[in-house]
Amino acid sequence: MISPLVRRRRLAAELHELREQYGYTAARLAAEIGVPRQRISRLENGHVAPDLDEFRQILVLFGVREPRSSQLLAIAQDAQERGWWAKSADGMGTRQALYANLEAGASVINEYHMAFLPGLLQIPPYTEARIRLDPQDGSDFNPAWSLDARARRQRNLDRPGGPSYEVVIDELAIRRLAAPPDIVADQLDHLVHEGHCRDALTIHVLPVAARIPQHAVPRSAFSTYRYPDPHDPIVVAVDTATDDLVLTQEADVRRYLDLYEKIRRAALSPADSLDFLAAAAEESRKEYGDA
Repeated sequence: MISPLVRRRRLAAELHELREQYGYTAARLAAEIGVPRQRISRLENGHVAPDLDEFRQILVLFGVREPRSSQLLAIAQDAQERGWWAKSADGMGTRQALYANLEAGASVINEYHMAFLPGLLQIPPYTEARIRLDPQDGSDFNPAWSLDARARRQRNLDRPGGPSYEVVIDELAIRRLAAPPDIVADQLDHLVHEGHCRDALTIHVLPVAARIPQHAVPRSAFSTYRYPDPHDPIVVAVDTATDDLVLTQEADVRRYLDLYEKIRRAALSPADSLDFLAAAAEESRKEYGDA
């Protein structure tokens, strides 16, 4: 299953291109197929799932022939899908539902973590500690559902043809404890174990003293997603204090791809990173023992 959100963004771009190619305004297209103008705007913004009958009318109106017609209808069908996360988004947390959506069908996932250790590699005690320390908004939030959803997202890494996963962890996320020291120590040990055992996983640590090219200091955590179909957009999700920003415009995406490459080059090698994490786990365990 390819991310429905990504397929909606892909379809939005295809629809806009068709409309521009044939010289139609959004209002004219809406009038031709008998829908409100706002419907076309929302489709071109990727905010709503398409109606297949409406989309067939558009393809007929513009004379789109095979095989492109079938290709576009297949994308529209993907955009209509509701993943497992959609059924319990409020219970698992809307942010986590967003990331589950983006991870669906991804072929390459790259992440930079500034304050917390990577969700796709978290052990349950670390996740539980974060839930207790940073309660979620909404009366429907259910910690048990959130933990189960996290586990399902992690299993996505092991699916047949699953994604390659590379993560850069800022030293701040390691040194500034976001959970009790004993839990952090276990979490760091888990990262070391996964880094040694998973062929499709690469872990880098970005030391505080690292010299990033052009002093390109990241302002927030972010993730990038690539998909098997080269025509699907590369997606960037930026972690903000309130909501997560999803970017698909080429200029915006390029800035984050360039930034990721700079911090990856400045980070420790995978082998040195795992040694760093192992040493940090021991330090955290000693701190817990002395407490």
